[in-house]
Amino acid sequence: MNNRAVVALDTPAPQSDTNRTTWISDTAADRLFYWVVAGAAFFVLIALGAAALSMAWGGRLAFQTFGWRFFYGTEWDPVSRQFAAFVPIYGTIITSLISMIIAVPISLGIAVFLTEVAPRWMRGPVGTAIELLAGIPSIIYGMWGLFTFVPFMSDHVQPWLIDHIGPLPIIGPLFDGAPMGIGMLTAGIILGIMVIPFITAVMRDVFLVVPQALKESAYALGSTKWEVVKDVVIPYTRTAVVGGIFLGLGRALGETMAVTFVLGNAHNLSISLMQPGNSIAAAIANEFTEADSDIYLSSLIALGFVLFIVTFIVLAVAKLMLQRVARQKGE
Repeated sequence: MNNRAVVALDTPAPQSDTNRTTWISDTAADRLFYWVVAGAAFFVLIALGAAALSMAWGGRLAFQTFGWRFFYGTEWDPVSRQFAAFVPIYGTIITSLISMIIAVPISLGIAVFLTEVAPRWMRGPVGTAIELLAGIPSIIYGMWGLFTFVPFMSDHVQPWLIDHIGPLPIIGPLFDGAPMGIGMLTAGIILGIMVIPFITAVMRDVFLVVPQALKESAYALGSTKWEVVKDVVIPYTRTAVVGGIFLGLGRALGETMAVTFVLGNAHNLSISLMQPGNSIAAAIANEFTEADSDIYLSSLIALGFVLFIVTFIVLAVAKLMLQRVARQKGE
């Protein structure tokens, strides 16, 4: 008995972690971690601010020459050196809205199918196909749209819309014109196809994080799949879903090559979706190398700054909408 006690007393106690040798103290490591992550966040803000300020400075000649008329004027004449941004702004917003009208329901349906309806053996291949669509360069969408989709629109879709919807009151002027194939409607459809993979990927990922217990409880109470999606899945992921939608909208607002091929690149203001138009990104891409004067180049750079403003306003409105919905729900 005494021998056991002696052995126990002679056994060295394990050293605690507080005695370990480190090259930096915990306090210093925590402070370093804080400044590293804060620096990453501030880097994004500084880069964004620097880009916006550089374009504002580059477009100062256009702003000084045309003033506020640059934002609401419709003329764009390089010969007489008269420039205004309303037509590209209008084309950018309209094509982006068309793309969202097309992409959001389809993306929601795909995400619900992959997470709630599709058998497990189908989820992998379909999900991979969606991710591959997101990796296709935008110029490929533009070439496909110009050589394949534009003839289809001019031969089949636009004539039917002009004949059957064009004569209707109120919405008829939206579908008036010649069936040329190119135009804001075609560009909006191409944009919608482009942003579907991005919105679908976000929705699918957030639908997968819904606790299985919530869905099983709803099924136990007799809910159908539709009721589970409507009353459990979408309310639980509402904020993330709306964020994914506006992520796709931001992608559509800044798209260049796909829109350039099928929009028509005409500085004409028309309410008809069949008519050629222009967007901010397409105007910059098409005419930047043709800018033969300081005021021309400054106007194109000013268009880039206007795109910053439009995107900021859209995202700010989205944030305010999310906050309002959260307050109404008591969150």
